[in-house]
Amino acid sequence: MTGRDPDERHRASTPLELLFDLTFVVAVAQASTQLHHALAAGHPGPAVAGYVLVFFGIWWAWVNFTWFASAYDTDDVSYRLLTLLQMGGVLVFAAGIPLAFERFDFTIVVIGYVIMRVALVTQWLRAAAEHPAGRAGTLRYAGGVTLVQLCWIGRLWLPGLAGVIGFVVLVAAELAVPAWAEFAGRSTPWHPDHITERYGLFTIIVLGEVVAATMTAVQQAMAAGGISGGLLLAAVAGLVLVFALWWSYFKHASPRRVRQSLRVTFAWAYAHYAVFAAVAALGAGLQVVIGTVRHETPVSPVFAAFTVALPVAIFLIVLGILTPGTRRGGPVGTGLIAITAIFVLLATLTAPVITLPVTVLIIAVLVTLLLAYHLAAAHRASADRHGRSGGRCSGHG
Repeated sequence: MTGRDPDERHRASTPLELLFDLTFVVAVAQASTQLHHALAAGHPGPAVAGYVLVFFGIWWAWVNFTWFASAYDTDDVSYRLLTLLQMGGVLVFAAGIPLAFERFDFTIVVIGYVIMRVALVTQWLRAAAEHPAGRAGTLRYAGGVTLVQLCWIGRLWLPGLAGVIGFVVLVAAELAVPAWAEFAGRSTPWHPDHITERYGLFTIIVLGEVVAATMTAVQQAMAAGGISGGLLLAAVAGLVLVFALWWSYFKHASPRRVRQSLRVTFAWAYAHYAVFAAVAALGAGLQVVIGTVRHETPVSPVFAAFTVALPVAIFLIVLGILTPGTRRGGPVGTGLIAITAIFVLLATLTAPVITLPVTVLIIAVLVTLLLAYHLAAAHRASADRHGRSGGRCSGHG
């Protein structure tokens, strides 16, 4: 197992990575479903707390596999079998998500998480043995991840507030391990184009969960007693939102951002937790909206609209931060993004007056207008650059 060439041409996701991602579809769907149930019951505090904690485990296990695979994917028998073990850990993790939401019992979740992480530790140790040039960093990864996993197991016996504090400390420790390994040792040979593609594919996965969740809610409504105009409008608005968020993300996705520096890379990678979690939460919010339209949930229209608006606002703000041009006075500045996010949140107040489905449609329109403005501004900027370039060429002629 030697490090792959970080400048390898035409580096794409492998079939094994795509199969690995499919197991995360199950985990993301479980987290979104449980969030929907808790929100629909009118328990936003426990719902958000459980979701934030569970989604961190999903996201972090995926991130660690993805970056390791970018650097050391040999795709031999040993590598495939250890990846299979990690996939099993994902399914165990997913099986424990309902208990984590309902009783805050993370035992099964931690067992699944540790299975995934120990399998990855084995991969790091193999890389340390077979790739001497990167041994210092790979051993740091193996040692750091192992220590944190032992602490996760020990945290299961911490009661109440101590358990919550322990969770926060261990999350910080998990995030610190890569920084310690990469900055203190030789950086692993990850591939920027490959990483960008992998993050884009996971974005598509969580967007797909939004579509699946919305469709499931509509199907259940039809089976229970037909479909109304309001229900159709909410479903259409949800589809427009998914498309606008997809377009917005991939408009800004670029390996150049990942190549800038290791610190920028870490910030870019870690900020995607909010991107992925927000998109997956949108699916739960749209299900709450559909349930409220059908008078099946005890929440108010404003609350239901907020379950859609908040994930959308978080997505817009984080994506704006991740986009280099917005902080240099680019086509769409952070100010305009922040104003749009505020209007998205304020739109929820209109739900009792203009009906909930129309409110969700307004949120979709606001996001679409921001995207349209960006596309138009980017087109003008590109035309200006070409014009100046043409003018210089004419002058030299």
